[in-house]
Amino acid sequence: MNPIINHPAVETAATNLAPVHAEIFLLVAASAILLIDMFQKEGKRNLTYILSLLTLGGCAVFSFLDFQSGATVHTFYGMYVSDPMANLLKLFTYLAVAVTLVYSRQYADERGMMSGNMGGEFYVLALFATLGQMIMISGSSMLSIYLGLELMSLSLYALVAIRRDHAISTEASMKYFILGSLASGFMLYGISMVYGATGSLDIASIARAAGSNSANHTILVFGLVFLVAGLAFKLGAVPFHMWVPDVYQGAPTAVTLLLGAAPKLASFAMLIRILVEGLLPLAFDWQQMLLALAVLSLAVGNLTAIAQSNLKRMLAYSTIAQLGFVLLGMMAGVVGGSIANAPVAYSAAMYYTITYVLTTLGSFGLIMMLARAGFEAEEIADFKGLAKRSPWYAIVMTVLMFSLAGVPPMMGFMAKWAVLQAVVATGQLWLAIVAVLFSLIGAFYYLRVVKTIWFDDVADASPIATPMDMRAVLSLNGVLVVGLGVLPGPLLAACLSAMKATLGMGA
Repeated sequence: MNPIINHPAVETAATNLAPVHAEIFLLVAASAILLIDMFQKEGKRNLTYILSLLTLGGCAVFSFLDFQSGATVHTFYGMYVSDPMANLLKLFTYLAVAVTLVYSRQYADERGMMSGNMGGEFYVLALFATLGQMIMISGSSMLSIYLGLELMSLSLYALVAIRRDHAISTEASMKYFILGSLASGFMLYGISMVYGATGSLDIASIARAAGSNSANHTILVFGLVFLVAGLAFKLGAVPFHMWVPDVYQGAPTAVTLLLGAAPKLASFAMLIRILVEGLLPLAFDWQQMLLALAVLSLAVGNLTAIAQSNLKRMLAYSTIAQLGFVLLGMMAGVVGGSIANAPVAYSAAMYYTITYVLTTLGSFGLIMMLARAGFEAEEIADFKGLAKRSPWYAIVMTVLMFSLAGVPPMMGFMAKWAVLQAVVATGQLWLAIVAVLFSLIGAFYYLRVVKTIWFDDVADASPIATPMDMRAVLSLNGVLVVGLGVLPGPLLAACLSAMKATLGMGA
């Protein structure tokens, strides 16, 4: 049932470092930036900022060349894989982190996050979190995936608490650390049970053991339950969502964006690597779990978001609801034992994840744009009359809210449409109807923000002062959300081609 079991690896030796050039480059560059930053004078640390962006640009070159080759290459004795899906997700990861750094520069500086002898730690930790995400995306062993996850998580724990004199951020960091440690324990326990049942941590070997009935099915299913619980926490799916609203609201907005954008791409890759590549023979079991998580996330996320007055908290519950759609795509891959629908369903979920990340970048970017020293633009009321202060950014925010709501012709509409098509193809029309109904409920709180922007009286008439690079990237962000909604074909085709290559079902 799983074609990837017999999908040949181009290279399995430990000596081939070509596939990991991007990771090696990022590791060396981040370590060098940490040292260089120590000798910079107190201030905005422009050199650290520029070097961080150049580092991400260099990584993008390596991954783009690998993506163009279309090859699937394994190295480190099968613990690492470079394939089209991994390289495409990495390219969007670099984009998300780079855009986050651009949006965050002034915000972080005004809040003292760049002060002290180690003021550049914001950039360095962001780069190490990115390295963890890259390892998660390319992990082809339970061990390498877990190591990447912990590298990312430890960096994010520190980033949430980066404002050491800020009680709310410290509290959010403690919540995230404690619940994150619990989720890591779930995953480790699940991994240990899978290892006990199959005798291997290698994804391909696990797939072969699960497909040949040589593994202890009972232990394997118990391990699967713990793995799904850990994955659901990292995604923020109900009922493992408790940390999301508190951490999103409590963390500095720049860190919230680092936490809520790029890591979702890595978490999606984890779903594919563990559940699809490794445990596809157990698809009937984990699809039922994902179905429950998806419906609960759509219900709780959309209904709870209506009651929120804090925009960051509202977007946190919105994230939970949006991830419900990603899970719907994931549970639509195997129908009656056939994987014919798998490439379409999983590529739709991948496209949806990319759409969510691009839209989230702009949403939190606008929150940071309106914030200033001593003032956080976190309440929905803080956006009152934005159309009178800046018509262009009011249009951008409107576009982003419409995209999250799924209004055509925005990118979010095409993403929802792609997932719903995959769900309907499974014959579960009722599930598509439930998803549409909850999306209609969710449209209320997005439209409330639009109403506040265009029809309420101005709450703050002060001029909006932002750096040129932030204004340019934010404008491009808004245009991209519309452009990829009007012309979704190339990105959808790239996702489908990448997923087919990963599943070993042809390019």
